[in-house]
This record gives sequence, structure tokens and C-alpha cells, in this order.
Amino acid sequence: MRLLHTGVTLACVLALGVAPRAHAAGAWQAYEAGNYPRAAELYRLEAVNGDRLAAFNYAMMLRHGQGITANPGEARRWLALAATAGLAQAQYAMGLLFENGDGVARSQPTATWWFQHAARQGHRDAQVSLATQYFLGRGAPHDLLLAARWYREAAQNGDVGAQYIIATLYEQGQGAPRNLALARYWYAAAALQGDPAAKIRGQALGKQLDQPQ
Repeated sequence: MRLLHTGVTLACVLALGVAPRAHAAGAWQAYEAGNYPRAAELYRLEAVNGDRLAAFNYAMMLRHGQGITANPGEARRWLALAATAGLAQAQYAMGLLFENGDGVARSQPTATWWFQHAARQGHRDAQVSLATQYFLGRGAPHDLLLAARWYREAAQNGDVGAQYIIATLYEQGQGAPRNLALARYWYAAAALQGDPAAKIRGQALGKQLDQPQ
């Protein structure tokens, strides 16, 4: 069984999207132009006005010291505000903080709680992380049914690792009824994304299925 490694650091990635307010649109333009101090100030203004995406972006700039003095504690505060306001990216990021004990007391149950909120909104990486928590029984009950459910969701969202894992679960009948046709389907999906192990497993399974009964 291959498990996805979810103990990763919080990525320095600003959320993409068109912000609905002029300041936020200007902030993104300033960021793209490399004017980080201006971008940080405009994101801060919108965050103060309750824009959750701006709060997330401002948190990332604070965390990494882009155009502003790095302040991890303040970054966590803005990140928590964005997450509490329902932004999936921020909820996933909060999960990572608690999973890794990054500036907060490590708490796998709290990480699972945040992953769950983001996963329910369709956040693919959160779906993988939540599935792994259930698979390992880490910060959540050991539950193969729920693990399979969330690996399947992530696989449907195009995550190659989740595609391999759900294929394995179908092949072995873990967390889902044994279904070799579905296993081959998901191995093929992962193989199309360049997973060499999935290609080998899918081909072997295909030969098995194609043999006369």
C-alpha cells in the first residue's frame, strides 16, 4: 500500500482568482508587478474590511516576509480569520500548521478538523490529507470506509497519488467492495498522469481480467 506523505510545510502560494473589490484587484496587480510592499498594504486594507481571500494572501506575505517584515504570529492570526470565514485554502493551511506543529501545539485531531472543512469544499489536497488521517487513524478513527471515500474524491479531482491508492483499495477490497475493473480504471488514470508503478499494476491487472474464466 502506498501512502501519500502529508507532512509538508505551508506552501508560499498566493491564492488565484479575481477579487471583487478594487483594492484586492490592485493588490494582485501590484504583486504580479513585483511591488510587494504595495500589494501587502492593499491586501491588509481589504483584509481589515473582511475580505477572506485578501486575509489569506496577506497572511502568506506576512509569513514569508514579502514586502513586509515577516511575522509568523500575525500571519497565523490572519490565516485563522480567513479559515474561520470559510476559505478552503486557509482551512487546509490551518490543518497543515496543526499537523506539523508549525508555530502551534501539534494536534492531529485539530488538523483533521480543518482538513475536513476544506475537503468538504472540494479542496483536493485537503481530501488527500483527510483520507490519510482516516487510513492511519491519526487524529481520527481508523476508518477504511472514510479513507476510501476521500481518496476517491481526490482521485476524481485528478490527484495522481490518490488515483493509485483508490485503485489499490479496490484491488484489495479495503474500504470498498473488491472491484478489479474499477482498480484497473484508476491505475490507468494514474498511469496517464505518468505514474510508472500504476502503469505496471494496471497492465498486470488487465491481463488477469482478460484471461478466459
